[in-house]
Amino acid sequence: MKKKIPFPFLVSIFAFTFFIYACDTLRKSPAKPAASRKKNSSVYRRPPAKAPARKPAATSRPTYPRSGSKSDIPQVVQVARTYSGTPYRSGGNDKSGIDCSGLICSVYSEIGIKVPRISWQQSEYGQEIASISDIKAGDWVFFVPEAGKEGYVSHAGIVTDVRGQQEIFFIHASTSRGVREDNLFSTYFKGRFVKAMRPF
Repeated sequence: MKKKIPFPFLVSIFAFTFFIYACDTLRKSPAKPAASRKKNSSVYRRPPAKAPARKPAATSRPTYPRSGSKSDIPQVVQVARTYSGTPYRSGGNDKSGIDCSGLICSVYSEIGIKVPRISWQQSEYGQEIASISDIKAGDWVFFVPEAGKEGYVSHAGIVTDVRGQQEIFFIHASTSRGVREDNLFSTYFKGRFVKAMRPF
């Protein structure tokens, strides 16, 4: 003989299900801006779902607020040098461990300037420098994995000092030696150098 489910129990299950659904809907819906709230306003409807974000095409440049200026460069170099000796850690963002693009992002963040976090985005940020002889302190330098070959940007650094035509020093997070300064014209880096950007 089948047992009948009591009517009050069914009502409570229905009410509980409705409550859970309603809470979930409220959690997912964006709050109305305070300025647009009206007394006795109609029910707020969730906007239609947007397509998932995609990685921008290689030709498009991401946009970021640009609040830096040339006067910030000495501070950029000073802050960057406080990271000297920090061990390399892929995806790292602080002095317990940091990678090359994280170093750039963290240095600028410390002085209140937002810049891209990923090296390929950084390599498209600002103005490209036409000639290696025009590189100045504060510029960003980018490298590919193999000397003399085209490829994706795999490494980046911040120029700290230009002492002469063959002495352009930059600070970077080396995978083997951590954060250090090296000469762009050293045998290892000269062959891998692909471009320089001036962020502001």
